Amino acid sequence: MHQLSSNTGIVKKTAAQLGFDYCGIAKAIQLDKDAARLETWLQQGMHGSMQYMEKYFDQRINPGLLVPGAKTVITLLLNYYPAQQQQSNAPNIAKYAYGKDYHEVIRDKLQVFLQILQQQIGAVEGRGFVDSAPVLERTWAKRSGLGWIGKNGNLLTKKTGSFFFIATLITDLELNYDDPYTKDFCGTCTRCIDACPTDAILPGKMVNGSKCISYYTIELKDMLIPEQDNSKFKNWMFGCDICQDVCPWNRFSTPHHEPAFTPIPAILNLSTSEWEALTEEAFKEIFKYSPLKRSKFRGIQRNLRFINGKQ
Repeated sequence: MHQLSSNTGIVKKTAAQLGFDYCGIAKAIQLDKDAARLETWLQQGMHGSMQYMEKYFDQRINPGLLVPGAKTVITLLLNYYPAQQQQSNAPNIAKYAYGKDYHEVIRDKLQVFLQILQQQIGAVEGRGFVDSAPVLERTWAKRSGLGWIGKNGNLLTKKTGSFFFIATLITDLELNYDDPYTKDFCGTCTRCIDACPTDAILPGKMVNGSKCISYYTIELKDMLIPEQDNSKFKNWMFGCDICQDVCPWNRFSTPHHEPAFTPIPAILNLSTSEWEALTEEAFKEIFKYSPLKRSKFRGIQRNLRFINGKQ
Protein backbone atom coordinates (compact mmCIF):
# COMPACT_ATOMS: atom_id res chain seq x y z
CA MET A 1 0.00 0.00 0.00
CA HIS A 2 2.86 2.37 0.79
CA GLN A 3 4.33 1.78 -2.69
CA LEU A 4 0.97 2.50 -4.31
CA SER A 5 0.66 5.77 -2.41
CA SER A 6 4.24 6.74 -3.18
CA ASN A 7 3.86 6.05 -6.91
CA THR A 8 0.51 7.86 -7.00
CA GLY A 9 2.16 10.88 -5.40
CA ILE A 10 4.88 10.84 -8.06
CA VAL A 11 2.22 10.83 -10.80
CA LYS A 12 0.31 13.77 -9.29
CA LYS A 13 3.52 15.74 -8.65
CA THR A 14 4.81 15.12 -12.18
CA ALA A 15 1.52 16.32 -13.68
CA ALA A 16 1.81 19.60 -11.77
CA GLN A 17 5.49 20.02 -12.69
CA LEU A 18 4.67 19.67 -16.39
CA GLY A 19 2.00 22.37 -16.16
CA PHE A 20 -1.15 20.26 -16.25
CA ASP A 21 -4.03 21.83 -14.33
CA TYR A 22 -5.76 18.61 -13.27
CA CYS A 23 -4.72 14.99 -12.93
CA GLY A 24 -7.12 12.11 -12.30
CA ILE A 25 -6.44 8.39 -12.06
CA ALA A 26 -8.85 5.56 -12.96
CA LYS A 27 -8.63 1.80 -13.17
CA ALA A 28 -8.27 0.54 -16.74
CA ILE A 29 -11.44 -1.40 -17.55
CA GLN A 30 -13.57 -2.08 -20.60
CA LEU A 31 -16.19 0.64 -21.14
CA ASP A 32 -19.24 -1.42 -22.04
CA LYS A 33 -21.86 1.33 -21.50
CA ASP A 34 -19.90 3.73 -23.67
CA ALA A 35 -19.62 1.04 -26.33
CA ALA A 36 -23.40 0.90 -26.73
CA ARG A 37 -23.68 4.71 -26.81
CA LEU A 38 -20.89 5.06 -29.38
CA GLU A 39 -22.41 2.35 -31.56
CA THR A 40 -25.78 4.14 -31.58
CA TRP A 41 -24.10 7.47 -32.44
CA LEU A 42 -22.27 5.89 -35.37
CA GLN A 43 -25.34 4.01 -36.62
CA GLN A 44 -27.27 7.29 -36.72
CA GLY A 45 -24.54 8.82 -38.91
CA MET A 46 -23.76 11.62 -36.50
CA HIS A 47 -20.06 11.42 -37.39
CA GLY A 48 -20.75 12.64 -40.93
CA SER A 49 -17.73 12.07 -43.17
CA MET A 50 -15.43 11.37 -40.21
CA GLN A 51 -14.89 7.74 -41.20
CA TYR A 52 -12.00 7.40 -38.76
CA MET A 53 -14.60 7.36 -35.96
CA GLU A 54 -15.77 3.96 -37.22
CA LYS A 55 -12.31 2.41 -36.99
CA TYR A 56 -10.70 0.69 -34.01
CA PHE A 57 -14.02 0.40 -32.17
CA ASP A 58 -12.72 -2.25 -29.78
CA GLN A 59 -9.67 -0.16 -28.86
CA ARG A 60 -11.89 2.80 -28.03
CA ILE A 61 -13.61 0.89 -25.27
CA ASN A 62 -10.75 -1.31 -24.06
CA PRO A 63 -7.47 0.38 -22.98
CA GLY A 64 -5.83 -3.04 -22.69
CA LEU A 65 -5.86 -3.26 -26.50
CA LEU A 66 -3.86 -0.02 -26.71
CA VAL A 67 -1.41 -0.88 -23.93
CA PRO A 68 -0.99 -4.60 -23.15
CA GLY A 69 -1.35 -5.23 -19.43
CA ALA A 70 -2.91 -1.81 -18.85
CA LYS A 71 -3.89 -1.22 -15.23
CA THR A 72 -4.34 2.55 -15.07
CA VAL A 73 -5.69 5.44 -17.14
CA ILE A 74 -4.24 8.80 -16.12
CA THR A 75 -6.25 11.77 -17.38
CA LEU A 76 -4.69 15.22 -17.60
CA LEU A 77 -6.31 18.58 -18.31
CA LEU A 78 -4.44 21.56 -19.73
CA ASN A 79 -6.11 24.96 -19.74
CA TYR A 80 -6.05 26.90 -23.03
CA TYR A 81 -8.31 29.86 -22.21
CA PRO A 82 -6.60 32.95 -23.71
CA ALA A 83 -6.00 36.25 -21.96
CA GLN A 84 -6.52 38.10 -25.26
CA GLN A 85 -9.37 38.01 -27.75
CA GLN A 86 -9.56 38.60 -31.50
CA GLN A 87 -10.39 42.02 -32.88
CA SER A 88 -14.07 42.53 -33.65
CA ASN A 89 -13.79 42.81 -37.46
CA ALA A 90 -12.14 39.41 -37.91
CA PRO A 91 -13.54 35.99 -38.80
CA ASN A 92 -13.93 33.93 -35.63
CA ILE A 93 -11.38 31.28 -34.69
CA ALA A 94 -11.90 28.78 -31.85
CA LYS A 95 -9.81 29.71 -28.82
CA TYR A 96 -8.01 26.37 -28.74
CA ALA A 97 -6.34 27.31 -32.03
CA TYR A 98 -4.86 30.67 -30.99
CA GLY A 99 -1.38 29.31 -30.30
CA LYS A 100 0.77 26.35 -31.32
CA ASP A 101 -0.80 23.02 -32.25
CA TYR A 102 -1.77 21.40 -28.95
CA HIS A 103 -1.13 17.91 -30.31
CA GLU A 104 2.59 18.61 -30.55
CA VAL A 105 2.78 20.56 -27.28
CA ILE A 106 0.99 17.93 -25.21
CA ARG A 107 2.62 14.96 -26.96
CA ASP A 108 6.01 16.27 -25.85
CA LYS A 109 4.75 16.66 -22.29
CA LEU A 110 3.41 13.10 -22.25
CA GLN A 111 6.74 11.71 -23.45
CA VAL A 112 8.54 13.55 -20.66
CA PHE A 113 5.87 12.38 -18.19
CA LEU A 114 6.50 8.73 -19.03
CA GLN A 115 10.28 9.21 -18.88
CA ILE A 116 10.01 10.72 -15.39
CA LEU A 117 7.87 7.80 -14.19
CA GLN A 118 10.41 5.35 -15.57
CA GLN A 119 13.28 7.21 -13.88
CA GLN A 120 11.58 7.51 -10.51
CA ILE A 121 9.56 4.27 -10.34
CA GLY A 122 11.28 1.83 -12.67
CA ALA A 123 10.00 -0.34 -15.50
CA VAL A 124 6.76 1.36 -16.52
CA GLU A 125 5.18 0.69 -19.89
CA GLY A 126 2.66 3.14 -21.27
CA ARG A 127 1.44 5.31 -24.11
CA GLY A 128 0.24 8.89 -24.13
CA PHE A 129 -2.63 10.08 -26.29
CA VAL A 130 -4.08 13.45 -27.22
CA ASP A 131 -6.66 13.10 -30.02
CA SER A 132 -4.18 10.68 -31.57
CA ALA A 133 -5.82 7.34 -30.89
CA PRO A 134 -9.24 5.83 -30.23
CA VAL A 135 -9.58 6.89 -26.59
CA LEU A 136 -12.82 8.07 -24.92
CA GLU A 137 -11.10 10.92 -23.08
CA ARG A 138 -14.15 12.53 -21.48
CA THR A 139 -15.38 9.24 -20.07
CA TRP A 140 -12.00 8.61 -18.47
CA ALA A 141 -11.91 12.17 -17.12
CA LYS A 142 -15.27 11.60 -15.45
CA ARG A 143 -14.23 8.18 -14.16
CA SER A 144 -11.12 9.73 -12.59
CA GLY A 145 -13.08 12.44 -10.77
CA LEU A 146 -12.20 15.49 -12.84
CA GLY A 147 -15.70 16.67 -13.78
CA TRP A 148 -18.96 15.86 -15.52
CA ILE A 149 -19.97 15.78 -19.17
CA GLY A 150 -22.20 18.72 -20.05
CA LYS A 151 -25.15 18.85 -22.40
CA ASN A 152 -22.81 20.15 -25.12
CA GLY A 153 -20.67 17.02 -24.78
CA ASN A 154 -17.76 18.88 -23.19
CA LEU A 155 -16.12 17.98 -19.91
CA LEU A 156 -17.03 20.59 -17.28
CA THR A 157 -15.26 21.46 -14.04
CA LYS A 158 -16.87 23.52 -11.28
CA LYS A 159 -13.75 25.60 -10.64
CA THR A 160 -12.74 26.59 -14.15
CA GLY A 161 -15.30 25.54 -16.75
CA SER A 162 -14.45 23.64 -19.92
CA PHE A 163 -11.66 25.37 -21.86
CA PHE A 164 -9.24 22.45 -21.43
CA PHE A 165 -7.41 19.98 -23.61
CA ILE A 166 -7.76 16.41 -22.39
CA ALA A 167 -4.76 14.09 -22.55
CA THR A 168 -4.59 10.44 -21.58
CA LEU A 169 -1.69 8.32 -20.36
CA ILE A 170 -2.42 4.58 -20.24
CA THR A 171 0.10 2.53 -18.25
CA ASP A 172 0.69 -0.89 -16.73
CA LEU A 173 1.45 0.82 -13.41
CA GLU A 174 -0.98 0.08 -10.57
CA LEU A 175 -1.92 3.20 -8.57
CA ASN A 176 -4.48 4.47 -6.07
CA TYR A 177 -7.58 5.38 -8.05
CA ASP A 178 -9.61 8.55 -7.67
CA ASP A 179 -13.35 8.36 -7.06
CA PRO A 180 -15.44 8.89 -10.19
CA TYR A 181 -17.39 12.10 -10.60
CA THR A 182 -21.03 11.26 -10.01
CA LYS A 183 -22.75 14.64 -9.88
CA ASP A 184 -24.09 16.73 -12.75
CA PHE A 185 -24.26 20.47 -12.28
CA CYS A 186 -25.92 21.37 -15.58
CA GLY A 187 -29.33 21.13 -13.93
CA THR A 188 -32.16 22.47 -16.05
CA CYS A 189 -29.89 24.88 -17.95
CA THR A 190 -30.18 24.59 -21.74
CA ARG A 191 -28.13 27.59 -22.82
CA CYS A 192 -25.76 25.56 -25.01
CA ILE A 193 -28.67 23.78 -26.72
CA ASP A 194 -30.55 27.03 -27.26
CA ALA A 195 -27.49 28.92 -28.56
CA CYS A 196 -26.26 26.36 -31.11
CA PRO A 197 -27.20 27.94 -34.46
CA THR A 198 -27.14 24.65 -36.40
CA ASP A 199 -29.10 22.63 -33.79
CA ALA A 200 -26.20 20.19 -33.40
CA ILE A 201 -26.74 19.72 -29.64
CA LEU A 202 -29.51 17.24 -28.93
CA PRO A 203 -31.26 16.21 -25.71
CA GLY A 204 -29.61 13.41 -23.76
CA LYS A 205 -26.09 14.86 -24.03
CA MET A 206 -25.86 13.84 -27.66
CA VAL A 207 -24.08 16.01 -30.22
CA ASN A 208 -24.71 15.51 -33.92
CA GLY A 209 -21.15 15.96 -35.12
CA SER A 210 -22.26 16.21 -38.74
CA LYS A 211 -24.17 19.44 -37.99
CA CYS A 212 -21.52 21.12 -35.81
CA ILE A 213 -19.84 24.28 -37.16
CA SER A 214 -16.48 22.82 -36.13
CA TYR A 215 -17.21 19.81 -38.34
CA TYR A 216 -18.08 21.98 -41.33
CA THR A 217 -15.09 24.30 -40.97
CA ILE A 218 -12.41 21.71 -40.06
CA GLU A 219 -13.39 18.09 -40.70
CA LEU A 220 -15.41 18.46 -43.90
CA LYS A 221 -13.04 18.29 -46.87
CA ASP A 222 -15.56 19.04 -49.65
CA MET A 223 -14.93 22.31 -51.43
CA LEU A 224 -18.55 23.36 -50.96
CA ILE A 225 -20.26 23.57 -47.55
CA PRO A 226 -23.71 21.94 -47.86
CA GLU A 227 -25.51 24.42 -45.60
CA GLN A 228 -27.81 26.94 -47.24
CA ASP A 229 -27.90 29.67 -44.61
CA ASN A 230 -24.41 31.07 -44.03
CA SER A 231 -25.77 33.34 -41.27
CA LYS A 232 -26.01 30.24 -39.07
CA PHE A 233 -22.22 30.13 -38.93
CA LYS A 234 -22.05 33.42 -37.00
CA ASN A 235 -18.77 34.35 -38.75
CA TRP A 236 -16.91 31.25 -37.51
CA MET A 237 -14.07 30.49 -39.92
CA PHE A 238 -12.29 27.76 -37.92
CA GLY A 239 -14.05 25.76 -35.22
CA CYS A 240 -16.71 27.18 -32.92
CA ASP A 241 -16.90 28.18 -29.24
CA ILE A 242 -20.57 29.20 -29.01
CA CYS A 243 -21.67 26.37 -26.70
CA GLN A 244 -18.71 27.03 -24.41
CA ASP A 245 -19.02 30.82 -24.47
CA VAL A 246 -22.64 30.69 -23.27
CA CYS A 247 -22.01 28.07 -20.57
CA PRO A 248 -22.43 29.63 -17.09
CA TRP A 249 -19.56 27.54 -15.72
CA ASN A 250 -17.13 29.24 -18.06
CA ARG A 251 -17.49 32.51 -16.19
CA PHE A 252 -14.89 30.91 -13.93
CA SER A 253 -12.39 30.41 -16.78
CA THR A 254 -8.99 31.94 -16.12
CA PRO A 255 -6.13 32.61 -18.59
CA HIS A 256 -3.71 29.75 -19.17
CA HIS A 257 -0.02 29.76 -18.23
CA GLU A 258 1.32 27.74 -21.16
CA PRO A 259 3.79 29.79 -23.27
CA ALA A 260 3.19 27.60 -26.32
CA PHE A 261 -0.45 28.70 -26.38
CA THR A 262 0.43 32.40 -26.65
CA PRO A 263 -1.73 33.66 -29.52
CA ILE A 264 -0.15 33.95 -32.94
CA PRO A 265 -0.31 37.73 -33.63
CA ALA A 266 -2.04 37.20 -36.99
CA ILE A 267 -4.94 35.41 -35.30
CA LEU A 268 -5.57 38.37 -33.02
CA ASN A 269 -4.91 41.11 -35.57
CA LEU A 270 -5.87 40.10 -39.12
CA SER A 271 -9.11 41.63 -40.39
CA THR A 272 -11.48 39.82 -42.74
CA SER A 273 -10.07 41.64 -45.77
CA GLU A 274 -6.51 40.75 -44.72
CA TRP A 275 -7.49 37.09 -44.39
CA GLU A 276 -8.99 37.20 -47.88
CA ALA A 277 -5.80 38.76 -49.28
CA LEU A 278 -3.51 36.22 -47.62
CA THR A 279 -1.42 34.17 -50.06
CA GLU A 280 -0.89 30.43 -49.68
CA GLU A 281 2.83 30.99 -49.10
CA ALA A 282 2.15 33.49 -46.32
CA PHE A 283 -0.46 31.17 -44.77
CA LYS A 284 1.97 28.25 -44.67
CA GLU A 285 4.67 30.38 -43.08
CA ILE A 286 2.51 32.12 -40.46
CA PHE A 287 0.52 29.04 -39.46
CA LYS A 288 3.09 26.24 -39.85
CA TYR A 289 2.86 25.42 -36.12
CA SER A 290 -0.86 26.22 -35.80
CA PRO A 291 -3.94 23.96 -35.70
CA LEU A 292 -5.23 25.99 -38.67
CA LYS A 293 -2.93 23.99 -40.93
CA ARG A 294 -5.35 21.09 -40.49
CA SER A 295 -7.88 22.87 -42.71
CA LYS A 296 -5.13 23.83 -45.14
CA PHE A 297 -5.13 27.11 -47.05
CA ARG A 298 -7.89 26.03 -49.42
CA GLY A 299 -10.14 25.03 -46.53
CA ILE A 300 -9.69 28.39 -44.82
CA GLN A 301 -10.43 30.18 -48.10
CA ARG A 302 -13.54 28.03 -48.62
CA ASN A 303 -14.77 28.88 -45.12
CA LEU A 304 -14.13 32.59 -45.69
CA ARG A 305 -16.08 32.53 -48.95
CA PHE A 306 -18.97 30.76 -47.27
CA ILE A 307 -19.33 32.99 -44.21
CA ASN A 308 -19.03 36.06 -46.45
CA GLY A 309 -21.77 34.77 -48.74
CA LYS A 310 -19.47 34.24 -51.73
CA GLN A 311 -19.69 30.44 -52.08
